[in-house]
Amino acid sequence: MNIQINEQGAVVLISVGEERLDAHNSGDLKTRLLSLFEGGKNNMVINLQGVRFVDSSGLGALVSGFKNASARNGSLKLAGLQPQVQSMFELTRLHRVFEIFPSPEEAIASFQV
Repeated sequence: MNIQINEQGAVVLISVGEERLDAHNSGDLKTRLLSLFEGGKNNMVINLQGVRFVDSSGLGALVSGFKNASARNGSLKLAGLQPQVQSMFELTRLHRVFEIFPSPEEAIASFQV
């Protein structure tokens, strides 16, 4: 899976470079998130600007990351959702769970308040 990881101070920016976040690659994302948590990184922003489709496996990987961050007194925020992906979050009511920002920069700035 094409994932770029950049540390910006205390926040890790994870950019997903795939058009689909689904059963074929969501396990990779989940594994990467777990290794970051185990490395002591608890505040993350996942940039989904390039993602046009998310299925239940993709949502599951994101929810798993959210739970892991919360359990470690951290936070996992989402940024750059495409309209199709945003509507999936609204359909599943997950937009009430995640903090969702228009851009990664805004999401990162929200940690420094």
